Amino acid sequence: MLERITARRTELDNLEAVLVKQLTTVRAERDDLAVAERVFERLAEPIAQERVTCEPGSVQASGRPGVLIPYHKPGMDEGSLPRTTSASSLPCDRPPDRS
Repeated sequence: MLERITARRTELDNLEAVLVKQLTTVRAERDDLAVAERVFERLAEPIAQERVTCEPGSVQASGRPGVLIPYHKPGMDEGSLPRTTSASSLPCDRPPDRS
């Protein structure tokens, strides 16, 4: 009976060693992820602020200037937004449907 108890204790000691190693690895990875999360948040803040505060840039399509995304402030009515080119005057890959 003593031999079985000793054998089981050895098994549990070995299992404990494996679990301690796994726990150490998990904690280290969790710490790394926490650092990565903080870095991401610090980098994302200025980008989010920049997106909120910047106005859209001008673009050129078929040699004509245009606004990439119409800028809209709260309280603006639709008439104050820049005019857009109608879809029929934009170039496309296929000829217009004439049916």
